[in-house]
Amino acid sequence: MVDTSKRTKGRCSIINHYYSVTICTENRMQLFCDFDSSCLIMRELHFFSHSGNLKTICFSLMPDHLHWLFQLRDTDDLSKVIGQFKSITTIKLNRYLLSSGKIWQANFYDHKLRSDEDLLNQARYIVANPLRAGLVKSVGDYPFWNCVYLN
Repeated sequence: MVDTSKRTKGRCSIINHYYSVTICTENRMQLFCDFDSSCLIMRELHFFSHSGNLKTICFSLMPDHLHWLFQLRDTDDLSKVIGQFKSITTIKLNRYLLSSGKIWQANFYDHKLRSDEDLLNQARYIVANPLRAGLVKSVGDYPFWNCVYLN
């Protein structure tokens, strides 16, 4: 069993702060190469952003993981929000794939942006992830991302 105590030790989430989160699929399965599977996840990201608990700044859905930058709003429990997202998307994706089992790894990586960090630069970094991974030659060619700075 993987020791995740270092990853979760000292995790402190605060209302109105910005978080950059990475959530990986179980065994790094490439589940999001399929357009419909990716759209299902993006719909849930949209729903979560309009639920009141958080405001999505940007995301990039990669074949085997998700980068998500958001501001916590009506909750200070980052783990609960991510847990709800993983639970709902697991149920819906398993239903779509006619399968059962884990979709996401048990834990996630998070980084609370410090006040001196540039939110726009962090968003650019996340949006450019498909380009750095060699999936596309231009960010505009990748369909599974969004950013409030471009709306």
